[in-house]
Amino acid sequence: MKEKVILAYSGGLDTTAIIPWLKENYDYEVICVCIDCGQESELDGLEERAKYCGAAKLYILDVNDEFSDEYIMPVVKAGAVYENKYLLGTSMARPLIAKKLVEIARKEGATAICHGATGKGNDQVRFELGIKALAPDLKIIAAWRSPYWTMDSREAEIEYCKQHGIELPFSTDSSYSRDRNLWHISHEGLELEDPANAPNYDHLLVLGVSPEKAPDEAETLTLTFEKGTPVALNGEKLKVSDIIRKLNVLGGKHGIGIVDIVENRVVGMKSRGVYETPGGTILMEAHTQLEELILDRATLSCKKEIANRFANVVYEGTWFTPLREALQAFIESTQQYVTGEVKLKLYKGNIIKQGTTAPYSMYNESIASFTTGDLYDHKDAEGFINLFGLSLKVRAMKMAEVEGNN
Repeated sequence: MKEKVILAYSGGLDTTAIIPWLKENYDYEVICVCIDCGQESELDGLEERAKYCGAAKLYILDVNDEFSDEYIMPVVKAGAVYENKYLLGTSMARPLIAKKLVEIARKEGATAICHGATGKGNDQVRFELGIKALAPDLKIIAAWRSPYWTMDSREAEIEYCKQHGIELPFSTDSSYSRDRNLWHISHEGLELEDPANAPNYDHLLVLGVSPEKAPDEAETLTLTFEKGTPVALNGEKLKVSDIIRKLNVLGGKHGIGIVDIVENRVVGMKSRGVYETPGGTILMEAHTQLEELILDRATLSCKKEIANRFANVVYEGTWFTPLREALQAFIESTQQYVTGEVKLKLYKGNIIKQGTTAPYSMYNESIASFTTGDLYDHKDAEGFINLFGLSLKVRAMKMAEVEGNN
């Protein structure tokens, strides 16, 4: 019997062309695995296409709830954002995909896993680190880095398929390189390759509209959290994945969550992309506003440092590591009392506070008010300032003494 290879299959031209390529160059039985993280219509017709191109089998695994609960929510609770803008949509899906590829490889008794990530991108790193961490014995085939891979364009891939008797409904027309899941959609290529060019949002956007084209009427919503996790939207109890879906619709309608960024890839180069994360942007902002009321100053300060480190871990694909587990354990410990209700107004790309309530809020109106209350006397500040500024005063006195002697 032939050895089996598991192919991470998206249904796009690259991974479709890889099916006959693997059979020709490695003589494997090809098992395609598509991980449904919320690609929606992109999954239509995949089974027929995969088998038509020579795959022995196709698995389509719906992991939307696992993705939401075990990968998205740790990032939200951490407040992890890569380089101040990127909400890690593609990054945090990759370890889950790697995990599922390994699970099917074990089930099928496969000896190798193949992916179609290019040799210039981050995804090759994320996929391969995940596979190595979970199944170090499995061979990894990176098609674009293989000496047998000679196709360097869509035209070449389409021609290769034709030579193998495969006619596909793909066009040679150039289009954006996109990655979509429940959390976001990314766009790269075309005019975005030159940072001097403005994005063509009329051509580019998929999940929503630009702020200029958003409705003139604002819309208000309420998110309810329990221990850092959203549990209801506008009073309706929902699972996390459904809350994200509904927020995507609301956010897209009002031009929320469109980010144009030049980021530093793991492999060393800068790349420019546009990310649409309408629901995720709302969810992250609501969670941040709730934490403002609940976390003390020292914990919040430390958590911001952890958030940056956690973002790097996710971006670099080192999810299955003791470091990620340790960072996440700290983050979870901060969420015990992050419970409450956040009201927001959406208007032309903006998220506007409308009020936050929390049973464990540390905000005390009696203390915060300009009117002297029972718990705080303005005179108490004098001694605090004297002690807090003592080193500054001593240094200034010493400098004056030295200068006077000179």
